[in-house]
Amino acid sequence: MKPVFLLFALLWALVIPASAQTTINAGRAIEIRIQGVPTEEMTRINNTYTVSEQGYIRMPFIGNVKASGLSAHALASSIEARYRADKIYTNPTIQVIKSSDETLEEYIVTVGGQVRRPGPVKYIRGLTIYNAVQAGGGATEFGSMYRVKLIRNGRLRELDLTRTQNKGILVEPNDTIEVPQKNLWGR
Repeated sequence: MKPVFLLFALLWALVIPASAQTTINAGRAIEIRIQGVPTEEMTRINNTYTVSEQGYIRMPFIGNVKASGLSAHALASSIEARYRADKIYTNPTIQVIKSSDETLEEYIVTVGGQVRRPGPVKYIRGLTIYNAVQAGGGATEFGSMYRVKLIRNGRLRELDLTRTQNKGILVEPNDTIEVPQKNLWGR
């Protein structure tokens, strides 16, 4: 009887972890830790990353890495392989920890310029640039919705938010949005 019970317990221990391993979804926050690299390099990589709506995270030195649809273990293996293939680290060990929804909601988008309430706006999944401006109180009477600036990862993009197709552009955590002052032509 004892061997049957041990066999059953062993099978149960193997089935539970396999079924509990879930995939990473877009819009979620994940925590990444690295070992096997110099200490000063660990501080660059050990961080919380947000999976973009396209399903990627942006890692130091290697850029975008596909995360959506992968398990935490598969993502860790993928990141390790990229660091090795690009000859950045010879023996990295990556640990991926999925964070809860509450962690993600702590991210912000900064809205400034000619808006009624400039400052941080809480990021939530699906937040559009137009909604972020409205969360900042909307443009003042001096603000131009024709030349709204979106700054993401150091890149500037100017958008006309009077056009319907631009209102639905999704923002990402840590984006900066600036509503400029109207020019002489009221734009």
